[in-house]
Amino acid sequence: MARQTLVFGGDFSIPSSDPVLTPAKLCEGITGLLDGADFRMFQLEEAYLKKPVERSVEGNLVKSLDPIKGRVDLVTLSGNHFYDFKEDGVRDTIEWCEENGIAHAGGGMNEAEARKPAFVEKGGVKIGVLAYNAVGGKQQFAGPDQAGTAPINFHRAYKPLADLDYAQQRADRHEFDNWRFKEPIHFDTDFMGENYMDPTAVIKMAEEVREAKKHCDILIVYHHRGYVHRPVLVNDWERLLSHIAIDNGADVVMASHSHVSHGFEMYKGKAIYHGLNNFVMYTPQLAPGFKGQVHGDTHNAEWVKQRIARFGFVPDPEYPTYPFQPESIYSPVAKLIIEDGKIVSYRVVFTLTEKSGIPYVHGRADRGQEIFDYFQKITDEAGLNVKLTWDGDEAVLSEK
Repeated sequence: MARQTLVFGGDFSIPSSDPVLTPAKLCEGITGLLDGADFRMFQLEEAYLKKPVERSVEGNLVKSLDPIKGRVDLVTLSGNHFYDFKEDGVRDTIEWCEENGIAHAGGGMNEAEARKPAFVEKGGVKIGVLAYNAVGGKQQFAGPDQAGTAPINFHRAYKPLADLDYAQQRADRHEFDNWRFKEPIHFDTDFMGENYMDPTAVIKMAEEVREAKKHCDILIVYHHRGYVHRPVLVNDWERLLSHIAIDNGADVVMASHSHVSHGFEMYKGKAIYHGLNNFVMYTPQLAPGFKGQVHGDTHNAEWVKQRIARFGFVPDPEYPTYPFQPESIYSPVAKLIIEDGKIVSYRVVFTLTEKSGIPYVHGRADRGQEIFDYFQKITDEAGLNVKLTWDGDEAVLSEK
């Protein structure tokens, strides 16, 4: 078999009706990357419509996706906005994908459909993809009779702040017998909510990974997850979920959601891309200076204020259509080198989103070292085990 390449990008959303910054213009910096790969995949961040519905705008119509026709083989649909337009959006997006020969995973008209793996075969190599929503909101989760995303369910627990400091807890011997938690306990203190993976949901994912691997040469598992707008941090449950996927047959794990990049990990010789950030993203409505309405929502200005307060950053006004955490301009695109139906090299292609809102690929000589150094830094600071090494204009992932 000939050598093949696969690229996998992060969140992709281009609902633009701007006559200048058109969907095609937004994509001009990544079309060469897509055209040069054998397998092309990314996370489609939201649903698109064949005709307007309540709260939609012109940019939400499927015509915005014209620039990717013929340039993508598979999209994951497991994001936390895929059900924003309810059944209409889910149905129209899936129909558009199928009309254009694009495989899809992670979203469907019911849970059974959303959980199905998708497959793409070229040159005798079959790639499988499973995709899951691991962050919610739970209204986005598909059900037996509801469209939406393939869920990895979670539970929320509220813990006293003092109990989150486990070192202090041990020092104070502030521990409770397990049986005491079967009774109501009164605390006069502040609490913090934490999400915990539902073990039943994780077991189901593991079973689906094992089954899907039987039907393909290479299996990709995608999780929509990540601490939103927070650089560096990779939660332990994210790592555990990825390890379980690999233990059950995944050849690589991809993730995005946080709208800022996170680092890379090697586990049992296989790569985990913990935060692919944004592939192409157009969201002027989140900029503090935005004056229009979004989806017919007159409360958008209030949400922009809340977003700044909640996440602790002010978007750079010089990026009016890309109002994210300032470090979000740096994004990785996962690249896999495939030989004889196996991944022989895990790599990264770097992109940088310009003030225009357009992302461009950067090699080693053209700001590439700046981006390379950033990714090595956030990987190290997260306590992950990957060393990046240049090979031409791509960075190779290896275990330290």
